[in-house]
Formats: sequence, structure tokens, C-alpha cells
Amino acid sequence: MMLLLAASLCRGMSGVRAVIPEQIVRLLNAGLTPLVPSVGSVGASGDLAPLAHVALALIGEGFITQHGKTIPASEALANANISPVALEAKEGLALINGTHLMAAQGALLCHDADLTFDAALVAAAMSIDASRGTDAFLDPRVHEARQQSGQQLVASRLRSLLEGSEVIPSHRENDPRVQDPYSLRCTPQVLGGALDCMLYVEQSISDELGAVTDNPLVFAPEPGQAPDPHSSIVSAGNFHGMPLAIPLDAMTIALAHVAGISERRTFWMLSNFDPEAHLKPYLTPKPGLNSGLMIVQYTAAACCNEIITLSTPASVSNVVTSAGIEDYNSFGPRAAAKARRALELTQTVVAIELLCAAQGLEYHRPLKSGAAVERAHAAIRAKVPALQDDRVLAPDIDAVLRLVQAGAFS
Repeated sequence: MMLLLAASLCRGMSGVRAVIPEQIVRLLNAGLTPLVPSVGSVGASGDLAPLAHVALALIGEGFITQHGKTIPASEALANANISPVALEAKEGLALINGTHLMAAQGALLCHDADLTFDAALVAAAMSIDASRGTDAFLDPRVHEARQQSGQQLVASRLRSLLEGSEVIPSHRENDPRVQDPYSLRCTPQVLGGALDCMLYVEQSISDELGAVTDNPLVFAPEPGQAPDPHSSIVSAGNFHGMPLAIPLDAMTIALAHVAGISERRTFWMLSNFDPEAHLKPYLTPKPGLNSGLMIVQYTAAACCNEIITLSTPASVSNVVTSAGIEDYNSFGPRAAAKARRALELTQTVVAIELLCAAQGLEYHRPLKSGAAVERAHAAIRAKVPALQDDRVLAPDIDAVLRLVQAGAFS
């Protein structure tokens, strides 16, 4: 948020002195982070309250965190040999106006969502082989016929992940199954739709990273023209967050489907519905005596249920502020917060699928999956051993979750 604020001020349309963005950069370089409440912005007249807490730190007021400790800003600035800045006309308003909180949340969200989506593709490919599914539905002609770019890209990625699989050709002959369940067969369509939505979100956020969003804006006169305060200072509405709020709401819906279809594949592997999958109930070597990975699907189901509740858009519910002048707000920061929580839950669901799919592959040894899937399997096994007897599973989920968050499957 501080970085985006400094960048916006540097574009020369905010009517501030150079010392203001310089002060922000000093704090960043010194590792001084203003203490900012996570709730308080309605995402319309800028992210006023959160940005005001940043502005407090610049002038030596409020609080700052450094090295895990929270201290008064005046003390933190003194320790870093930084003098508080004295604000002049327009500068206070420029500091607290703008979409920098929701844009920052969106940028970090898009980065982490990309890593999560990569892991979701690996999980899907691993589940296909763990379930002894076919790859016929990945035929590129099928996806060219649909003309959906995200779908085509997902199908291509899955083909690459499964390339060289020994499991798929092992059951091409004499397999009585006609079609796989939707959670396998329609993965390109579902994840492709989610990917198209996520790319739309990324483009919206990327556009905002180069924006000036405070108010009013100050424009320099055209070359050869005399300054005219009536035309050079324009009060408008670039602070309004709706161009970000709607995409951020859409991100949660996209994540709901990434998580939802992942949980269904986990359910399919654990259920033992399909005898041709050659899997044991709950993926335990000792069914009946042990419950295996049964309970991890409960966790995935709980995560999906919460994501469903988070998918109600924040941007469609208006609450009026500022005595009615601010009569249509975006609530973009709340959309961003919901999307962040949905992403955390999605990462857990995908980690659970990876955990189950890795166990499923064990039942088809010595056959190997595709080289990329085998690398992912090895990364999981480096952290989590194959399940032989019942054990506490929370550490296993957490270990794979950390791999997802670290981008181990990208």
C-alpha cells in the first residue's frame, strides 16, 4: 500500500512536494511499517482510514511495527534517524485519498492465486492418474472446438503434466468405463473458466498499479499556456474503488470453483465408488481397521462451505456515508479481504487433494505418472511419508499447504 501510494504521488498529478513520496520510501527502506487497522475503508472516497494511519506515521504520530514490535511512530522515526515531515496544502488529502489499499491487496492476491492455480493443475493431473482416469478428454481438438482460451490452456497444461504417464496406457484396453466423472473430465472447462476470470482480475489490478487515484487532481498547463486554476485543479472521482471491487468479488467466485472441483476429486478418490480405480476405501492399506485419509475430506468440505459464504459480493451492497454525499460506495477492501480468505481456504483444499492423490499413486506402483507429476509427488514425499497406519493428519495437510504457498508446484 505504501509503495503504491508513493508511486501514485510521483506521477505529478497530486499537488504534493517530492519530499512526501521520499518520506514514504524512507520508511520502507528502514523496514518501518505503520500500524493500520484491517477494517475501516468503504473503498469509495479512497481508502481513507487505512491511508490516514500511514500518513500519521510520516508525520511522527500513530504507531509503527518493526522487528515484530509495535512502538510509537515518533520513537521509531528517531531510532531510524528520520525526521517527521510537516505537511503543506493539499498534501494531507493526497496522502489519504486513493485506492492503494485495495490495489495492494489485489496485487498480492493475484500473485498468490497464480501459485495456487499452478498447484491445482498439478493436483488435478495427479488425481487423474491416481483414479486411473483417461486422458481422452484432453484431446486438443475438443478444446479448439469450444473456442475458450482458458479451457484450451488448462487442457494443454494437463497434457504436459501427464506426458509420459505409464498409468494411462496401462488400462486403455479392456477398461469397461465409458466416461470419467465431471470432476476429472470437465477439469479443463471448470478451471479454464476460473483462469479466464483470474486473468481479468489481474488485468484490472495491473491497470490500477499505474493509476493516479486521489482527488482533486492537479494538471500542468499545456506547453505555451498560462496556468489556469479553474481548469488545472479538477475534482472528480478516481478514488472510487468499483473498477477493483467487482474484479475482486469475481476472484472469490473463481476460487470457489478451483476449490470446489478439487474437493470433488478428493471425494472421488476416497469414496471407493469405482472398482476400476484400483484404490482402497479412504486410501488406507488397512480398510475397516483404519480410517485412512477419510477425515481430510471433511476439512476440504468445511473449507468449501466457507468459500461459498464468502462468494456473496461485497460490491453489490451499498451503505451510504458522509451525510449522504458519498452515496454509492464500492466496498472494494472488503471484497479483497474476502478474496484473501477464500484463497487461504482454497490453498488448503488443493493441499488436501495433493495429499490424497499422492497416496493414490502408491497403489499403481511400479507404474509412473508423467515426469512433472512425479516431481510433484517426490516433493510431497520429501515432507510427508506414504500412509501405512492411521496417524494425526493435520501436520501432513500443513506440510503440503506450505509447499503450495511456496510455489513448489509452479
